[in-house]
Amino acid sequence: MLESLGSLASGPWIYAVIGVSIVLDVFLPIMPSGVLLITAATAAAAGASNATAGAPDGFAQDVPDLLLLAACAAAASLLGDFAAYRLAWRGGERLDRAISRSRRLTAAQERLGSALSRGGGVLVVVARFAPAGRSVVSLGAGAAHRRPQEFVPWSALAGATWALYSVTLGYFGGQWLGASWLSTGVSVLALAVAGTLAAYVVRRPRTSSPASSAAVAAATSSTA
Repeated sequence: MLESLGSLASGPWIYAVIGVSIVLDVFLPIMPSGVLLITAATAAAAGASNATAGAPDGFAQDVPDLLLLAACAAAASLLGDFAAYRLAWRGGERLDRAISRSRRLTAAQERLGSALSRGGGVLVVVARFAPAGRSVVSLGAGAAHRRPQEFVPWSALAGATWALYSVTLGYFGGQWLGASWLSTGVSVLALAVAGTLAAYVVRRPRTSSPASSAAVAAATSSTA
């Protein structure tokens, strides 16, 4: 079992596989990009432990692999988000009709537009952890023609946060439970719990405060 996990991170091809998986995940949310990333991080953690036991400098030699893994995942996440964003931006009437028929995408457009206009793009970061939340937010931002400077920085932060969280889960899972499928499963479960909480936050209906309602009413009356 240790050898099967170790072979996963033994070649440079793993970065390409994870990168492609994360890029495509925005279009096909069923892609197991999170599982692949955590498994690779678990294998890297096991390699670091074994190298440390045999040589004092082993751990230092393996740390850049973990950092490169996180950087690759973050870059691929941003690339996939931007591809979906641009596709929705240039989607035309057919895509607009498809989005209008989806309550999730329509609601995402409304919430995202309001959040970005207030500088509250944290919604983009939270949605990165929710199942299919990344797809909904990226397509919603593009279809709503949000400006790149409003969306791209938050998308980059979301990808980096998700990548670091996933790699950290895999690393500590491998350190504490060893390079086994059990440690990978526990780490994936922790990622799923974060996704469930993120989905709750994204889907939670907004509540308008009395002050904001009064401001909207005043603006409406002054416009009339």
